[in-house]
Amino acid sequence: MTEPAIPFVTRQECEAALPHILAAPKDDAAIDSLCFRPGYCERLFPASLQLSAARGIEGERWLKAPWLKLPDGSPDPRIQVSILSKRVMDLCWRDREGTVHPGDTIVADLDLTEANMPVGTRLQVGGAVVEVSDKFNTACAKWRDRYGAENLAWINHRPYRPLRLRGVLCRIVADGEVRASDRIRKLR
Repeated sequence: MTEPAIPFVTRQECEAALPHILAAPKDDAAIDSLCFRPGYCERLFPASLQLSAARGIEGERWLKAPWLKLPDGSPDPRIQVSILSKRVMDLCWRDREGTVHPGDTIVADLDLTEANMPVGTRLQVGGAVVEVSDKFNTACAKWRDRYGAENLAWINHRPYRPLRLRGVLCRIVADGEVRASDRIRKLR
């Protein structure tokens, strides 16, 4: 593997950024961006997305090529939508020109920790509702290759797992449209 044009974030930088990441708003956060993935390593950034409990994000690869399947071979609904903290993305994704976007459906400046959003928390996201799933997002070899091994080790550091630094995975529980100008709100 060749060295990136822009150096990866170091573990020391990740540790130093942790207080800033944990200071993110607990609720009512603006969506920073939406990402649509029609195929592997393909990224589009539309103004809106249609979310469907039965079909996932309309037209996206979840229905035809999910990375996690149920025992019957169908796509696992717990991974229909991923939400990433804008603060984590800004820390880790340094080479915006030469490195692909992480691919998370929604990026928002929001506290995604287990303490703030336990499994089962429902979020109003535009006209749709999603539910934080029990499937933990560990990041993968692609994250390591794109954003660095030190960063991946920091994200998966066992004491930090409750912080959900790689974001949350959600299932869609109410169909609706999500716009890039919408907000994410916890439902009580």
